[in-house]
Amino acid sequence: MKYAAVVLRNKKNPTESVEYASVCDALLQGGVFLEEIVLLPYEETERLTEALSRLLVDCGGVFLICDKPLLRGAFGAFEAMGATFEGDFARMKETGKLVAVFPSGQAGAEAVRAGQETIDSHRENSYLRVVIRAMSVPPELLTAAIAQAEAASQGKLILHVSEKNGDLRVEMIYDRNTPKMIADEVVRILATGLRGYIYAMDDVSVQERLVEALTLHRRKIATAESFTGGAIGRAIVSVSGASRVFYEGLNTYDSKAKAERLGVSEYTLMSKGAVSEETAYEMAAGLLAQGHCDLAIASTGNAGPTAERNTPVGLCFLAIATKERVQTYKLHFEGDRNRVIDTAVNLALFLAYKEIK
Repeated sequence: MKYAAVVLRNKKNPTESVEYASVCDALLQGGVFLEEIVLLPYEETERLTEALSRLLVDCGGVFLICDKPLLRGAFGAFEAMGATFEGDFARMKETGKLVAVFPSGQAGAEAVRAGQETIDSHRENSYLRVVIRAMSVPPELLTAAIAQAEAASQGKLILHVSEKNGDLRVEMIYDRNTPKMIADEVVRILATGLRGYIYAMDDVSVQERLVEALTLHRRKIATAESFTGGAIGRAIVSVSGASRVFYEGLNTYDSKAKAERLGVSEYTLMSKGAVSEETAYEMAAGLLAQGHCDLAIASTGNAGPTAERNTPVGLCFLAIATKERVQTYKLHFEGDRNRVIDTAVNLALFLAYKEIK
């Protein structure tokens, strides 16, 4: 069954964006694949009516997505065509086709999830999904794994792949009539092909998985951050229950702070520089040596926008310290300042998770 969406935007400010991607993703996660997405100015009611009329001929369901101030008008557009709403959903009187109105952004995504039963009943089917989360997967490895999985799916499953700042999400969607043997084989192929980079076989964030593992093993973690400016610690404490495992986070941005708070030697700072493998090592080791945590993360780097001598934009060093060892990593990320920092944060959390045994 075909589905489509119409996104209403502000004609007076055409550069103003409507955040509809999260709503479309939520639909996709429920097995609803949009054949067409139409963007229209909300003031042009005739064009909107024409678009809805056309789509309701071709599709089994049509969804309107708009910012909250436009919701009343969006409902009115469908009501003028004979729809009677119960909540966000309605069925067209003559054809029985499904229509819905969703707010933009995360509110719309939640509305989609809340209405999944209504969508499934319209399709007379329900869908299952499996999600794999992984970090910093090499592109060639991912391409090969996805190609092999798609071949094994025999066209009965949909693979939805998305990546943000190194954090990979692979979603497998299939209906209940799909043979279990096919679904299991696709999962096996992906789990094998992405081995070493997977941190979860369900839809959780890397910080959630890290806090879960720390809680299970009764470990404490601390962070010593430079260029990430507290973002690693902030990600950890965003998880409910983090207070049981997070001891402290130090933002030792200045070299003097690295020396005084973490014991980084003056020789290291003078000879190797604040952005170096040696400094990252001593930051993590110094934090662990204080005796308050079992696992320490340290970060130092240059997120930009200005390159420094011997430290190009995107160069960073991460260190993960346990009571057994200190592991250091030299990395070079592409993108603007925020992307460099966010990618480093994700990878730091993943590397810390891998050290928990």
